[in-house]
Amino acid sequence: MQFAHLSTRVLVAGDDEQPAMGQTLWSGESELGAAGVAWDWVCMPYGMVSMVDPMALVTNLQFLNRAGEVLAPLESAIQLNGIVHTLPWQQRVQEALAIKH
Repeated sequence: MQFAHLSTRVLVAGDDEQPAMGQTLWSGESELGAAGVAWDWVCMPYGMVSMVDPMALVTNLQFLNRAGEVLAPLESAIQLNGIVHTLPWQQRVQEALAIKH
């Protein structure tokens, strides 16, 4: 499944007291239907951005093992993080931050 960027929102613009924070949302289509994945991000020192909590992704995806059984939450989080790792989400966040400043 190929995911495309839907939106990235800056919820906290950030200042000397607190970092910029927000959310990003991606979606994909397959023969089985539409899927989405979203997560919170935070701006780190030197302008780097990272996921707030790699275990707290929101999605409607359900992962199955070879026997057709639903994967446990930890195993699903590992699969989701593998997907996120392939997406240019940090670039989209940087673009959203540039608009806000």
